[in-house]
Amino acid sequence: MDFELTEEQKMFRDAVRDFAERELGPIAQSIDEREEYPFESIKKMGRLGITGLTISKEYNGSGGTYIHWCIAMEEIARVCAATAAILDTSWGLAARAINLHANEEQKKRYLAPLARGDKIGAFGLTEADAGSDPSRLETTVAKDGNSYVLNGRKIFISNAPQADILVVFATKNKSLGHRGISTFIVEKETPGFSVGSVHHKLGIRAAHSAELLFETCRIPTGNLLGAEGQGFSIALSTLDGGRIGVAAQAIGIARAVLEASISHAKQREQYGQPIANFQAIQWMLADIATGVDAARLLTYRAADLADKGLSFTTEAAMAKVFASEVAMSAAIKGIQIHGGYGYMMDSAMQRYFRDAKITEIYEGTSEIMRYIIARSLLR
Repeated sequence: MDFELTEEQKMFRDAVRDFAERELGPIAQSIDEREEYPFESIKKMGRLGITGLTISKEYNGSGGTYIHWCIAMEEIARVCAATAAILDTSWGLAARAINLHANEEQKKRYLAPLARGDKIGAFGLTEADAGSDPSRLETTVAKDGNSYVLNGRKIFISNAPQADILVVFATKNKSLGHRGISTFIVEKETPGFSVGSVHHKLGIRAAHSAELLFETCRIPTGNLLGAEGQGFSIALSTLDGGRIGVAAQAIGIARAVLEASISHAKQREQYGQPIANFQAIQWMLADIATGVDAARLLTYRAADLADKGLSFTTEAAMAKVFASEVAMSAAIKGIQIHGGYGYMMDSAMQRYFRDAKITEIYEGTSEIMRYIIARSLLR
């Protein structure tokens, strides 16, 4: 068992860290305030090969492992969690689903431009009455000759306003529950498809989310992903990988909090000495640091299992629930360490606090993660 990154992985980490600090650092606060989608940054990450991680070079990917993916997500989220969220949706979910379940023709047509970063993906699963329980989907699909016809509405879909390629889930009959769900690839310009209301969020504000509307949206039968009725299993297998990315994102946020809090504690003086000298501050820093390390080890374990082709559903759930709660706890402690300065809107601490919360919610709430873990223990 080796707890150290290889020299190649360290070089990759340093390259991503340099990119994040140089390209994302100067804009992270402003794009959050203006809710501005970082198109140019995404293009640059495509040129660096970050968008092609875990995808074969045969489809314009850059290869790499899930460990590489975790490294990239952590380093980017440490500087700009919204950009990390965009990555996780487009490449951790949409591209992953296509990579795992598409046929050769679909991979060449849809996976290759995603891997290059030329196009952006979205993952259309959540509905008003189908969040944690996707078996309650109400978006319907009916086969009509050489086409499938979609009707329905999705909500809270990350990247929806910008996505060129969407992985969408629909049911042929609601009474069939999860057995009736299939998965489809929908292109942005497809007649009958439109983007509805854009949601304004508490955090990750530069990563846009919106409704997806399908009104007699006709797509070719060749855009079926996998086989009919496999949609539920496709969703679950895709989300397992996405949860590793969310865990890494949470670690990045917690690391940002830790580094900022250490710096502030050393500089801020009260009673004639730096507040870093006070045990109350030291214990908060120690708790954050311990949580970050533990969360990273859990996340790397899940990623290592994924790289080996082994089951990692439970391990991904453990990593996500622990890392996301570490991030939220760290953000609360970080604001406390900064005192009044941390509560001001011109402080990055408030952004870390707002960004951390979503990691406990999307791609499976903490409650659902605990359900998955408990189910594996009791089966």
